[in-house]
Amino acid sequence: MIKLYDFELSGSCYKIRLFMNILGLEYQAQKIDFVNKEHKTEKYTALNPFGEIPIFEDDELRLRDAQAILIYLAKQYDSSKQWFPDDAASMGKIAQWLSTGGGEIMNAAGARLVKILDYPLDLGKLQAGAHRVFKIMDAHLATRQWLELDRPTIADIACFPYTAMAGEGGIDLTGYPNILSWIERVKRLPRFIPMPGISAPQ
Repeated sequence: MIKLYDFELSGSCYKIRLFMNILGLEYQAQKIDFVNKEHKTEKYTALNPFGEIPIFEDDELRLRDAQAILIYLAKQYDSSKQWFPDDAASMGKIAQWLSTGGGEIMNAAGARLVKILDYPLDLGKLQAGAHRVFKIMDAHLATRQWLELDRPTIADIACFPYTAMAGEGGIDLTGYPNILSWIERVKRLPRFIPMPGISAPQ
């Protein structure tokens, strides 16, 4: 049985919930009190020494890092191989956006933590970093519907949540029309689910 150590307001956990729902997978959710830093306690650092969520278990397998979990789910449970194909070129193209989703886009996640939970981080620096990556993404999406392969892949899932919630970090997306169109396309994927801060499609 799949188990997800989860926090409802975490975009990183939401990536996993969203993709598992798209794949039609059942799972057990273990709620984590992120606000009070339960994930930093000894009980959970025994599961993930980095003290981060999500933490994912599938029988005897335990994984940390949302992007690694997306790869596992795609390879283990997507028989169509649409979401993470086997050929080297496709894997490389998708992997570069997995890195972006867990890297530069996290500037928007950090800005959101400052705004929502009053984290002591440099808001201006985080917002500037988010605008830099969104400018690149918007230009990339000017000539395509999806980040790679002309169809939805785990690249889109990895980059979606904190992009869609950028406004909660004081980051205005109105200057990125291609990103806004892409966000709406993601929301129209079969079996899409919303989360607080990400509405269902209109």
